[in-house]
Amino acid sequence: MTRTTSVPHDAVFKTFLNHPDTARDFIALHMAFRLMRYAVAAMQRHLDAGRSHLPLVIPFLFYNGRRSPYPYSTNWLQEFYDPVLAEKLYREHFPLIDVTIIPDKDIMHHRSMAALTLLQKHIHQRDLTKLLDRLCTVLIAGYLTGQQLVSLINYLVQAGESPDAPAFVRTLALRMPQHKDELMTIAQQLEQIGVKKGIKKGIKKGLLLGEEQGMIKGRREAALSIARSLLDRGMDADSILAVTGLMPDDLELPH
Repeated sequence: MTRTTSVPHDAVFKTFLNHPDTARDFIALHMAFRLMRYAVAAMQRHLDAGRSHLPLVIPFLFYNGRRSPYPYSTNWLQEFYDPVLAEKLYREHFPLIDVTIIPDKDIMHHRSMAALTLLQKHIHQRDLTKLLDRLCTVLIAGYLTGQQLVSLINYLVQAGESPDAPAFVRTLALRMPQHKDELMTIAQQLEQIGVKKGIKKGIKKGLLLGEEQGMIKGRREAALSIARSLLDRGMDADSILAVTGLMPDDLELPH
């Protein structure tokens, strides 16, 4: 196949335009994979509709082409360079790396991945101070750049459940003078965000409280209006108080 442009995909597309038989063969050759994609898409729509189990979708190919019998495989695994390996991979349980069961002492030997793996393992702990010594040990080893460290701390803040992330980052900065500036900057930013959130929360709470007080005042004024109307119509005070829920002092009447 001759490449006619600097972009390989353009070259392939132009070849297909000039040789439609080649295009048809290419599509038919990967028909099994297309059927698998359609089946998976149907399964996804089934889950999106709120079902809890995958449906059994049967990929069915109707063929009436010129060549007979159908010349290609309908087993999508046969489209791999190594079908045997592909079958072993996709028909068995997928490989699993469960960081929750890896001992910390082993994780600390993971060099550039040690810090991230430690955080991933302990990210759901509310008290990360117990992790501080081990985390500092792997960070001081120098496998991470300053930018990678910043990304790591951002992950800690966004995914973690620690109630006082700024204090943790400040403590980390004091233990790591080579990255003190970056870490202190992050801690200050977190504190500013916390202050802004606190202000917003206070404003919201004040608005809600004001709204609630306004509703109470409105209900009281409505009850007083009803009470005056009933008094004008001659209803006795005890009945009015029972209907409106007011107190005798509200009407300035003896009970």
